[in-house]
Amino acid sequence: MLTRLTDGTRVVIRRIRPVDKEMLAKGLALLSEETRRRRFLSAKPRLTAGELRYLTEVDGDRHFALVAVLADNLDHVVGVGRFVQLLDHPGTAEAAIVVGDPWQRLGLGKRLALLLADAARERGVKRFSATMLSDNPAALALMRTLSHRLENGPHAAGVREVVADLDLAA
Repeated sequence: MLTRLTDGTRVVIRRIRPVDKEMLAKGLALLSEETRRRRFLSAKPRLTAGELRYLTEVDGDRHFALVAVLADNLDHVVGVGRFVQLLDHPGTAEAAIVVGDPWQRLGLGKRLALLLADAARERGVKRFSATMLSDNPAALALMRTLSHRLENGPHAAGVREVVADLDLAA
């Protein structure tokens, strides 16, 4: 799917594939330390081979992931969004989104969030749960784009959990 960011950048959003491992590894290296910390809740200098397998070899049902790449450079990742359904909480999936620093605040995170919510509802998911750093207002704002009602879960040591009811999606 071709989409245009608010600055005019053309981006292709598609499902992630196993062949995206190298592109994903390079994309992580391009993120600022702060963006990596906010996405992974700690310093994350690189992804291991096992992590790359997990992040790219998804079943498309219980683990669903989208990648956004530049339309004029299809090997350059600018954002990734995913959800993983929780086995112990039917109808709930853990969601995560990361957008490269130059493309933040241009609407890509919101677009990924809405596409993930649509895909999740098609797969029977009713709620997204997200674990985020307490000092990450952008992540909280993304969750607010998905639901009029957010539930705050546990909050400790600078980390919070938020649950968005997808049936009430905006």
